[in-house]
This record gives sequence, structure tokens and C-alpha cells, in this order.
Amino acid sequence: MENFANLVSSVWNQGVFGIDLNNILVAIVILLIFIILRSVFSKIVIGRLKVLVKKSKTKIDDAMLEAFDGPLRFFPVVIGVYISTQYLNLNTTLELFAANLNRSLITIQIFWFLYKIIDPISSFVHKLGELLTNDLIDWGVRILKFFIFVIGAAAVLEIWGIKVGPILAGLGLLSVAVALGAQDFFKNLISGILIIGEHRFQPGDRIEVSGQLHGIVESIGFRSTVIRTFDTAPMVIPNKDLSDVKVINHGEMINLSLIHI
Repeated sequence: MENFANLVSSVWNQGVFGIDLNNILVAIVILLIFIILRSVFSKIVIGRLKVLVKKSKTKIDDAMLEAFDGPLRFFPVVIGVYISTQYLNLNTTLELFAANLNRSLITIQIFWFLYKIIDPISSFVHKLGELLTNDLIDWGVRILKFFIFVIGAAAVLEIWGIKVGPILAGLGLLSVAVALGAQDFFKNLISGILIIGEHRFQPGDRIEVSGQLHGIVESIGFRSTVIRTFDTAPMVIPNKDLSDVKVINHGEMINLSLIHI
């Protein structure tokens, strides 16, 4: 039994990858504490901040806090992982892995903040309706979010030694092949941008193409525009078919009585 006890003690001290199991358990406890603190942090700190921002007259701080709610809840986890990995006595290989893990979590945290901050900012850009239509702003927001996501993903891949350049080059060749087979999509996309940029019509307008359609514009998408006809049936029209025809926008009609005045 004494030999068995010594064997158990040896295995326990050797642990996993040469790390003492005592240290592993302590590191797990540290991480669990920060996960628990995440809930406390969200209930106390974020709750207190919500009470404070509600007292202000502006809505920007409310929108910002609501957008940052998810990243703020994730922040204690990032700190917990960092402290746990620092506590462990890691060998060179595991130390490099832990460093990459911490850098990845911090990178995700930063780009998550950037991704979420777009929504409250876009709500104020919508007030520039005289210069930019709401649909054009929405398109810009989607494109900006996409680029932030792609850049963030590329940054994480670079941390782990995965070169993004060759991947992008391969995607470039693939995109050329896809573009050749998706010419109609890009025609509709460009036509949609022109429709929005020229203020030809926007959701809520009653438009008419003589002898073809007459209804209310519901939405303008990347590829097509949805128009609800007066028999309540939705009609999906490719954007290119609306950019090259004469469209009567009844929503922009001027009251004749105002003209006489």
C-alpha cells in the first residue's frame, strides 16, 4: 500500500503535461471565481450604470451601454483566463499556447466592442436623412460590420500563425470565378445603390411603373425591392429592372393647392 500511495503521489505531483494537479485545480478555481464574478459584475456594475445613464437627457449613453452589454459581460472571463494561465507553471510550448489564447481573447474583446459600437452611432447617422437615405445608411452599417468581423477574424488567425495573405489570394481567384457567374447579382447590387443614392424612392413611397406595377415600397435589399401591390400581394422586383425604367413616385407628389398659394 505504501508503494501505491507513493505512486498516487507521484502521479498527482507530475500532473498533466508536467503541471502539478494542485496548480491546475487552483487555476480552475480562479477561472470559476471570475465566471461567477461575471454574473455579479453584470448585475451590480452594469445595473448601476444603467441607472445612471437613464438620468441623462440624451439617448446616446443608453444606446452605447446597451450595445456594450455583451462585451462587458465577457471582460471578467478574459481577465480570469489571463490570471489562471499566469498562475500555472507552464513549459515553453504551453506558455506559447497560453499567450496566443490570451491575445486571441483580448482581440475578440476589442473587435466585439468595435462591432457593437456601430449600432448606436448609426442611430445618430440616421438623422442625416436629408443627405443619406435610411436604406443607404443601413447598407453602410452592414458592410462596415462585415469588414470589422473579417479583420477581427484575420487578426485572430494571425495570432495562431495562420497566414491570411495566401487565403485572401485564393479567395481573390475564387471571387473572380464567382463574379463571372454572378453578374446579375452585382448588377442588382449596383442598381440598388443607385436607386438609394439618387433618392428615386424609399420604403413607404407609392410608386408606379406604367402598365407593369403599382404599389407601396416595403424594402430595398441588396438584390431586389419588395413592393406590396394594392391587392396586398408582395411583389419582388430585381433592382436592375427598376433602375432602367421610368418610375412614377407618388410619394413625392406636391399638393396642387400649395402651388397655387
